[in-house]
Amino acid sequence: MPIAVSILDLASIARGQTARQSFDNSVALARAAERSGYRRVWYAEHHNMKSIASSATSVLIGHVAAHTDSIRLGAGGIMLPNHSPLVIAEQFGTLETLYPGRIDLGLGRAPGSDQKTMYALRRDPASADSFPRDVLELQGYLTGNTRVPGVHAVPRAEGIVPLYILGSSLFGAQLAAHLGLPYAFASHFAPDALHEAVAVYRDTFQPSEQLAEPYVMAGVNVFAAEDHDAALEQKTVAYRARARMMIARGPAAGDFSDAEIDAFLASPNGYQLTNMTKYTAVGTATEVRAYLEDFASSIQADELITTHHASDITDRVRSVELTGEIMATREPVVQ
Repeated sequence: MPIAVSILDLASIARGQTARQSFDNSVALARAAERSGYRRVWYAEHHNMKSIASSATSVLIGHVAAHTDSIRLGAGGIMLPNHSPLVIAEQFGTLETLYPGRIDLGLGRAPGSDQKTMYALRRDPASADSFPRDVLELQGYLTGNTRVPGVHAVPRAEGIVPLYILGSSLFGAQLAAHLGLPYAFASHFAPDALHEAVAVYRDTFQPSEQLAEPYVMAGVNVFAAEDHDAALEQKTVAYRARARMMIARGPAAGDFSDAEIDAFLASPNGYQLTNMTKYTAVGTATEVRAYLEDFASSIQADELITTHHASDITDRVRSVELTGEIMATREPVVQ
């Protein structure tokens, strides 16, 4: 059977574009995913980042759902310590009521922001400690088995809103295994603990009402094009832009040339930033499929969450199409 493929859409705001254009791009991307055989599209909660427009994650999910027909949509993820479980249950109960059978809820415990933004969110830094308890409280609201006597989420959808635990460390793996929930590892930007975390998850998994056996999802970056060199150029441009964005958030902010960015990424100081995108498939559809199948096989992944980074939306949509179409085929890859 072909491995399931899905998408994490970062709802990026390219230089010179507006948030509205980003939302239009997200609709175009989801429509491409829908017609190309992807299982789901997820959006991540980030705050105070000028290049990412998915801060109001549930609102964006609803917007894209209204402009698509059948593909599953959800959060990958909601940073639960930023919210009360009741409010998230109400939001996703509303989404599932409006778009039955199409809504997912992935949960993370990271702030999705910096220290100052945490304060602006009125977030207590210690709130991450209650993440396991908050997940259970949220699950109770969504299933009608409230853990807070007399308090119920309204509306509560008739259908199921499946939960997923997101993570980039052993903590998330252990929690997902203990609760019997699917586990999605953020290997598209935090690759180091991938194999160890997946092993811990599988070894300690306990079946639940939602899930009888372990289910592993892993993030991977993709640049697919008709021509290998074109895909490689898309990768170069996108990762330079990413480096500029990351540098601009630190004390070394400045206007750097392409050559300076390339030299930094190749230097020991740039290693951490370069290593973040360790798992990247780039090339023609056939080359991308070979990479994704090898990557999935290395951890026995049940599903891949692909992130398509081409700066131009036309290239990004084409990458989605090429990857989805070839991953849906059963014919072996010709090396």
